Order: sequence, then C-alpha cells, then structure tokens
Amino acid sequence: MLTTMSTSLHHRAVEHLGTRIVGGMLPTGHVMLAEHLEEELKVSRSVVREAVRVLQSQGLVETIKRVGIRVLPAHRWNPFDPLVIRWRLDSEGRGAQLRSLAELRSAVEPAAAALAALNAPDSMRKELLEVALAMRDAGRAGEVQRFLDLDIRFHALVLSGSGNEMFANLIGQVTETLAGRTAHGLMPEHPKEEALQWHLDVAQAITSGDGDKAREASTRIMRETIQDLEPSWQGQPRVFVPVERRPAQRSA
Repeated sequence: MLTTMSTSLHHRAVEHLGTRIVGGMLPTGHVMLAEHLEEELKVSRSVVREAVRVLQSQGLVETIKRVGIRVLPAHRWNPFDPLVIRWRLDSEGRGAQLRSLAELRSAVEPAAAALAALNAPDSMRKELLEVALAMRDAGRAGEVQRFLDLDIRFHALVLSGSGNEMFANLIGQVTETLAGRTAHGLMPEHPKEEALQWHLDVAQAITSGDGDKAREASTRIMRETIQDLEPSWQGQPRVFVPVERRPAQRSA
C-alpha cells in the first residue's frame, strides 16, 4: 500500500513539474528549492528527489549545489522522451511538436516499411495485414478509440518489422503522437477512405515482400499527415540545438 501511494505521489510530482516547465509557467533559468517543492506539492523530500531525478534524465532541469533546481532551455530537453512529447502536445507548443514528429516520421517510416517488406517475420506480416483490415472497418464505423488502438499497433509493427532496433525504439514517440492527435481532436471521426487504403497498401506490400511499394504507400500516408496538420504549426518557432565546436586535434 505504501509503495503504491509513494508511486502515485511521485507520478503527481513529475506531472506537475513537467507540465509547468514544458508549458512555460516555469521558464528557463527559474530556480526551485526542494523544501519549497515539498510544501507546494505536500510530499516528502524523497518524493521530490525522485521526481527531480526523472526531470534531470529528461533534460528539463539541473541541480546546482547551494543554488537549487534550475530549469533548462528547450534545446536541452530529451525530444524523444514520450512524457516530454505528451507535455509538449498538451501545451501551446503543440503545433511545433506535431511538426517535429511528422517530419521525423516522414523520414523514418517509409524506410522502415521498405525494410519490413524484406525482413519482417511471417507472423508480423500476417498480423499487420489483419490490423490494416480491422483499421478500415473501425475507421468506416467511426470507432475512434478502436481505430486509435489499431493505428498504434499498425505503426508499431512496421517499425519493429523493419529489423532495425533504432527504428523500433521510436514506437513510444509514434504512440504519443497518434494518441495526442486523437485527444486534441486532430483526427477525424471517419478517416479518409484513401488513408485507410494506403495503410492496407503498406500491409499488402510488406506481406508480399515489395519494398518499393511499401515505401511508396507509407510516403503517401506521411504526405497526407503533414498536409492535414500543417495549419496547426503555422507561425510556431523551431528549436535550434546549438552545435558544440570540437577542439582541433593536434597533429602528431
């Protein structure tokens, strides 16, 4: 019971601080003190300490001895952390986050689909086709939650089926993207018939081992996604990560 309660308090502390940092209520450079957070959140020092460790691992804060817990700029955040993605989607920076994710997906998913056509195990190919057919039925029926669950499974199978573990490790990010779009009303109740067909085209191409067709169909999906979402990020700034200069190496 105590463990469950501690976990709940820890989760609440992480959510409270993470959403406020990403949402801009705690701006870059803002310094927090652990004792103040204890009072504000009404939790123990150990809960605050564990929450801060999570935020540090996400690049949101750093602890400075005899100063406190300082909020770091956006370019220091871990952009691949699913929680950071979800918090950005819940903030005024939603459009910029959707843009970054759509651009990432458009670069990766067509390549993953082509690789899956060559490498995916038979069991994955079979399941992918079943999921694509079920997606078409759910989309036509307007079953939003069922469609979301199937859509997440579909893209997870494509990424995993590529046989590239780095692609597969993007499943969490894609999941947050699809879930966030649905939660914020950015997915239609009835997906376009063309989009449903393109998902089926990807599955059929992977099943038959046609990498070129799989890539082409996946590219169509991503092109349509960007076109649908583009209005949401108009005018939103991009995040430019500073490139550190490496010291010149001396000749031997």
